[in-house]
Amino acid sequence: MSACEPNSVRKAGVVIASTRAAAGIYADETGPIILDWLNEHGFETFPTMVVPDGEPVGAALRALLTQDPAVVITSGGTGLSPDDKTPEMTLPLLDREIPGIMEGIRRAGAAKTPMAMLSRGHAGAAGKTFIINLPGSPKGVMDGLAVLDPVIGHLCEQMEGSHGH
Repeated sequence: MSACEPNSVRKAGVVIASTRAAAGIYADETGPIILDWLNEHGFETFPTMVVPDGEPVGAALRALLTQDPAVVITSGGTGLSPDDKTPEMTLPLLDREIPGIMEGIRRAGAAKTPMAMLSRGHAGAAGKTFIINLPGSPKGVMDGLAVLDPVIGHLCEQMEGSHGH
């Protein structure tokens, strides 16, 4: 039974894109926020993967997808710095984009800071796995999770094929 089938525990993974956190220069602050949120929503989580920006993000995403998670949330690497490549690592893995989610996240964030408009993250489906790119700041992550809060259950049900219309 796959992790995405109805009546099984939904699994989730977290990828933190931060060259400095991966090098131990500072502690990852967004991973624990995401893990708490996932646990509150009944997900069984894999250990957080903290990787440098760029191709290591793609490798981490591909590795997680082999475990059939229902959800993968990334944090970091969505801005305009030269090494911010999380969207480029995510997009080729998506079968279908879900643009309304990112539109909602950018809209909610822009109500607090105009910098939210600079986030280039994606949200979409890679098979039966929902992948979303959240910003690298704790506030940005909390804003993004607040947008996901009312829809994550229905989203998973739809992706599992167990929803009613």
